[in-house]
Amino acid sequence: MKKKAIIAVVIVALVTGMGWRIYTKTKKAPDEGGRGGKGAAVAVEIASVGTQTVREMGKYAGSLEPRSLYVVAPKVAGRLEELTVNIGDPVKSGELIARLDDDEYSQQVEQAKAELAVAEAGVAECKSALGAAARELARISALREKNVASESELDETDARHRAATAKNNVALAEVTRREAALKAAFVRLSYTQIRTAWDDSNEIRTVGERYVDQGEMLSPNEPIVSIIDNTVVIALIDVIERDYPKLSVGQPVTLTTDAFPDRVFSGEVVRISPLLREVSRQARVEIEIPNPECLLKPGMYVRAEIELARHDSVTVVPVSALARRDDLTGVFIADTTEMKARFTEIEPGITDGKVVEVTTPELSGSVITMGHHLLEDGGSILLPEVESSRPAGGKGPGGRP
Repeated sequence: MKKKAIIAVVIVALVTGMGWRIYTKTKKAPDEGGRGGKGAAVAVEIASVGTQTVREMGKYAGSLEPRSLYVVAPKVAGRLEELTVNIGDPVKSGELIARLDDDEYSQQVEQAKAELAVAEAGVAECKSALGAAARELARISALREKNVASESELDETDARHRAATAKNNVALAEVTRREAALKAAFVRLSYTQIRTAWDDSNEIRTVGERYVDQGEMLSPNEPIVSIIDNTVVIALIDVIERDYPKLSVGQPVTLTTDAFPDRVFSGEVVRISPLLREVSRQARVEIEIPNPECLLKPGMYVRAEIELARHDSVTVVPVSALARRDDLTGVFIADTTEMKARFTEIEPGITDGKVVEVTTPELSGSVITMGHHLLEDGGSILLPEVESSRPAGGKGPGGRP
């Protein structure tokens, strides 16, 4: 029993000793070669400061909509007697695409014609009565001048003439009303023939959706089909607040879609929303894309790239060279003579994701692109045996970026 206890004590002592040694080595490690230390040199990779054109590209995702989409619907109720188009069919402006049962509306036309005829007959009757009243008034007036007819007879005759004139005017107004009713009946009858309509009569559009089948009873304004114009499509994207000031109407845009991965489509910004949504802090932007082959379809997912800024012949360094020290942005310049790293604060400009523009100060030489997270200003560096200095954005030996 004592032997086991002694063995346990020895094991605990050994484990404790090993743990202490590991702890002390870990404590010394930063002082001997860590960030900010003056001990062992840090192995780094470098790249030359370069001069080139930098394009800041905005990348967005969105979906396509047709330039024009409207729904064809009847203006009157009725049974759908004929539907001549289906999904995907081309149609022209003014083309007859559907017809409703017109028996009831044809009957209304006939009824309106009959009522107009009655009104016209009433006008003829009133005109005849008006003529007789006018002649009687003339006769009584002549007799009154000769003192043969009394004043009361003249007044009565004049009143009858006035009444006949009023009746004639009413009859004429009734004819006008019946003519309008007949025109309305013809209009309602024409509504049973459903046609497409848009401004450009020579332009061919396409049936997007079909909502009903032949024989259904339709209500006024019930959708029958939708008509789309996809010779030009509109891409809808959302732009974040940071990029919003950099956009303007007319900017060129390149777009790609999963349906045609090997093709790049061109478009331009045509509309920019004047407001940003409060929830997302994003604004809607519309991009118009010519689509003469009709390859792009409404509803497709697209990726858009817009050049937000372009600076030519500017000083650049790789994005991987940027470092933060004491809340300052800068780069480590590699002093290959003394094998030291010198931290230099910079003012970064635009970036294309690979290189970043340096607006100030003027830089030259090489910057450290890998290993600077272990460095402080004045730290020792160690370069690989194979020369790794290369222009900003270039490739190293063996094609390594």
